[in-house]
Amino acid sequence: MKIESRTMSSTPSIELPPGQQLHPPFGFCPLCAGTLIKRQLKPLEPERLVCSRCAFVYYLDPKVAAGTVTLYQEKIVLVKRSISPGYGKWVIPGGFVDRGETVEEAAIRETLEETGLNVKLTSLLNVYSYPGRTVIIIAYLAETLAGVPAACDETLEVGLFNLKEIPWGDLAFSSTRDALRDYGRRLQDLKS
Repeated sequence: MKIESRTMSSTPSIELPPGQQLHPPFGFCPLCAGTLIKRQLKPLEPERLVCSRCAFVYYLDPKVAAGTVTLYQEKIVLVKRSISPGYGKWVIPGGFVDRGETVEEAAIRETLEETGLNVKLTSLLNVYSYPGRTVIIIAYLAETLAGVPAACDETLEVGLFNLKEIPWGDLAFSSTRDALRDYGRRLQDLKS
């Protein structure tokens, strides 16, 4: 079921080769501007970026994102992205956790920003990470407290789907697919 659409001027998604996110887009130390070089510091760990001038170690840590499988009138809320990556594809509402924000706060905030829905988290669904990718996704189940679904920030369209109606071939990310499948398995377990 289509709820609302809006048009945004944005460029279509550009698909990045697998693992490209692992290459840092910079080569200089944030402390002294010396050249960062890859160096093996410990035998069982990956190479690290180390400043050739001051020896500062720049750790390339993963980025954390939070999202929700939200129900509205017994249907799953999905949003069609208006930004890359995944422009024009469907995802669960979610986004990056801001520094100083809890993961739960981020999941609630991102859902409100993208759908106009105030939600309450009911349980942790799962945590998703993938080889060669730098984002860890934490997904929650959520119920709607207030609001009406609307295309908001970074969203072209909001859709309501039951599991049989999910546009599986038009999902932007593996984490969305996996979260929806985990939700379906959880429903099956409750029926058993």
